[in-house]
Amino acid sequence: MDNAIYATLSRQSGLMQEMRTVANNIANISTSGFRREGVIFSEHVAALDGEAPSMSMAYAHGRNINDAQGPLSQTGGAFDFAIEGEGYFMIETPQGNQLSRAGSFTPSAEGELVTPDGHRLLDAGGTPIFVPTDQGPVSMAQDGTLSAGGRPIAQVGVYMLADPNGLVHTGGTRFVAEAGTVPAEGAVLLQGFVEGSNVEPVSEIARMIEVQRAYEMGQTFLDREDERIRSVISTLGR
Repeated sequence: MDNAIYATLSRQSGLMQEMRTVANNIANISTSGFRREGVIFSEHVAALDGEAPSMSMAYAHGRNINDAQGPLSQTGGAFDFAIEGEGYFMIETPQGNQLSRAGSFTPSAEGELVTPDGHRLLDAGGTPIFVPTDQGPVSMAQDGTLSAGGRPIAQVGVYMLADPNGLVHTGGTRFVAEAGTVPAEGAVLLQGFVEGSNVEPVSEIARMIEVQRAYEMGQTFLDREDERIRSVISTLGR
């Protein structure tokens, strides 16, 4: 196969991956705590035999997670929490502890704060948070300290990444930190608020159009190369 076709196919594969990523961003514009993702492209240069020049191929090998603050919406819910600034909630899941910015929680039948999926929210010490239902209304200070009837009961944990580049998306609004986490010092939490998605609809739609046009250009080139090869084979076969 012609080297130009190999290079174009590698580019087309990366563009398809980026289109899926952009589509997922757009689908989660209204998802609380969602983080915009982008595809990271790199160049792979392969040496060819003989005196032929090297061949450069595009390679989409990873994703970049945008950690910008999303808009905060007031809900008034006693168990809706939002982090203002950097940091993540720690959630206990069957796959291990994971991070999230989605702050909508509710007391379980056992009195523990859980996500809509039933995963437990962890405190600053890494243990589940129990909320008594018979000691009055629950309030939260800006440092994450929860109180029931005026008496402190727990402190919501807020964690930072040990390596800012070590955040890996596991699905939905949850992440894992490859290099581990450290407690966030001076984190500010708000009760009765949730953080929205940080996806900007206009820029994502514009990016989708750019990716689609780039893919169409590559497909046009492949179609012309196919016609050229067919024409050469037809001519030589006469």
